[in-house]
Amino acid sequence: MAGESCSHNCSGCGEDCGDREQESLFEKLNSHSSVKKVIGVVSGKGGVGKSLVTSLLAVAAQKKGLRAAIMDADITGPSIPKSFGIHEKARASQMGMMPSLSSNGIQIMSLNLIAENETDPVIWRGPVIAGVVKQFWTDVVWKDVDIMFIDMPPGTGDVPLTVFQSIPVDGIVIVSSPQELVGMIVEKAVNMAAMMDIDVLALVENMSYVKCPDCGKEIRIFGESSIDKIAKKHNIKLTAKLPIDPSIASLVDSGKIEESNVDSLDEILEKLLSHKK
Repeated sequence: MAGESCSHNCSGCGEDCGDREQESLFEKLNSHSSVKKVIGVVSGKGGVGKSLVTSLLAVAAQKKGLRAAIMDADITGPSIPKSFGIHEKARASQMGMMPSLSSNGIQIMSLNLIAENETDPVIWRGPVIAGVVKQFWTDVVWKDVDIMFIDMPPGTGDVPLTVFQSIPVDGIVIVSSPQELVGMIVEKAVNMAAMMDIDVLALVENMSYVKCPDCGKEIRIFGESSIDKIAKKHNIKLTAKLPIDPSIASLVDSGKIEESNVDSLDEILEKLLSHKK
């Protein structure tokens, strides 16, 4: 408890008492920005389609009339701009860095939009990469965003930790593929979220099956799904299974992801929008 001489000005006090106010570790959003909801999209390992799911969720939100944004926090492997066919560089203003806009108005910031060449490798240590991610929050002017999706690099390293500690994330979506090994790695991501007090709102299993073009049968080329078992174990109530779809892959390669129509993520999007931390 504070003593009788306490001025209640914690900023100038070195005492450690029960009345001491806890200072937030979150970085301040750019003063010209407005972001209502932040959703992280994570995966335990690479190559499972995390960036694809991020893009599809943003496209679905924009089609519903919301203002969507994507922060590409996968600094060493940025792929979001290519999916949307964006190649021009982001521009700076007196207010801060301005995100690029997709054809349908999705606000996007990625290292590829400020790097001199898209194919230049990023050979930086963890603290530098983490600093760039923070700047994407503090220095970029996000205009009236209803929902922002943060595409994080795979694993449980520096960048996910930086995002969870520096940005007020409302919840996360975890992306996996059917293999049992990946299922085990998914649990690492679930456990990290629990340790950071972040809600896991949904699990998305990408490449869950391929549909035969002749008979319509679902063929599980990577084996039986483990997503329902993992979801039940961790009390995650919402899941989705995405097929291997060559047409989606073609849209991504041609930078036309906004022409996709994946309604299997609609239920997850509604959950993300209605969730209150």
